[in-house]
Amino acid sequence: MGTPCVAQDSSDDSIKLSAVELFDFADRTRDAGDFATAETAYLALAQDPDLELRTEARFRLALMYADKMDRKRDAAVLLRRILDDKPDAAPVRLKLAQVLAELGEYQSARRELRAVQAGGLPPDVAQLVRFYSNALSATKRLGGSLDIAIAPSTNINRATRSDTLGTVIGDFTLSEDAQAQSGVGLALKAQGYGRVPLNAKTDLLVRLNAAGDLYRRSEFDDVTLSVQAGPQFISGRDRLALSLTAGHRWYGLDPYSVFYGVSGNWDHPLDDKTQIRIDASALKDDNSVNRLQDADRFTAAVGLDRAFSSTTGGGVRVFGSRDDARDPGYSNTSGGGSVYLYQDVARTTMVVNAAYRRLESDARLFLYPERRKDDNLDLSLSATFRSLTIGTFAPLTRVRYERNWSTVGIYDYDRLAFEFGVVSAF
Repeated sequence: MGTPCVAQDSSDDSIKLSAVELFDFADRTRDAGDFATAETAYLALAQDPDLELRTEARFRLALMYADKMDRKRDAAVLLRRILDDKPDAAPVRLKLAQVLAELGEYQSARRELRAVQAGGLPPDVAQLVRFYSNALSATKRLGGSLDIAIAPSTNINRATRSDTLGTVIGDFTLSEDAQAQSGVGLALKAQGYGRVPLNAKTDLLVRLNAAGDLYRRSEFDDVTLSVQAGPQFISGRDRLALSLTAGHRWYGLDPYSVFYGVSGNWDHPLDDKTQIRIDASALKDDNSVNRLQDADRFTAAVGLDRAFSSTTGGGVRVFGSRDDARDPGYSNTSGGGSVYLYQDVARTTMVVNAAYRRLESDARLFLYPERRKDDNLDLSLSATFRSLTIGTFAPLTRVRYERNWSTVGIYDYDRLAFEFGVVSAF
């Protein structure tokens, strides 16, 4: 039943308690509202060399964090730690899905539910899973996340490596700043949201998003801020979100563009292990640098996500976009697809992603000899190390290779980038 645990009394004499007695003590202090003492006892039991005792202690502590202390992110970290040791523990994964839903982490919650069902369930448990799936509308009112990473790259400005540019009037010599520049930057992503329930099946959802790549040479800084606001409808297991969208982008700390319009997405489970997602947007983009690039932008994407087992899954996505700009040379149509796979190995999540995109402009720009045609390949491999989690953040390492082949030399580039940072664990 595990090794005896040691407690200290006021006279500093050691008192040895069995695991059963310490569990009973922790439960009684928890029920009495003495959460600090109960937490200390559960944490002591969580260090027991017996896996089953550690699991039980972590699970009871996670329940106390989630249901009694409003420390849902701490609960999620503990539940994920249990699943690293026991990936087929369906009740633990169900609780994790519930906690993630209450935090507003819809996609992560649905992924956990698909993972539960991929392992095969008895009818009574399957019914409980369907209940949790239908209950995903129970969400946190306010929340947010922050990701930060050191990001060295061989081509921070996505520029050509050639020192000349072919044009209809001959080859131009490119300045050093117009060529590929290597460097080390800081990659930041932040999100905050607020949710106001309108009725049992409708929320008003407001999201603030910020993303930036910052370098020692500020002329290559790229920062975007945006806001989305609109209703979110829940019907059974389906979710439909519509929003007004507006944002501003700065490049080199100077205003680059302003965009605004409408966007929406629809999530629909095809079966217990598979979900389809449709995204679409229509935006007006006002370019502050070159008015000929002002454009109406339309995008659409369809994605399919599936859990293969409790520790593996993946998905595919097809997408397309249309930019209708003032100058036909800047108008273009693009489309492509991507595929991803993830695998939990011990306490590390590995994700591999591959994407391809084809772009063609409507007409040739006057200066260039050919109409722009691009083929873009984007490959990445990432690992999140949950064994090193600090609070609710876990270390992340990502390597990414991008290659863009173009008939216009200035758009022809390749880049290899790395990220070393921390991300929200969920």
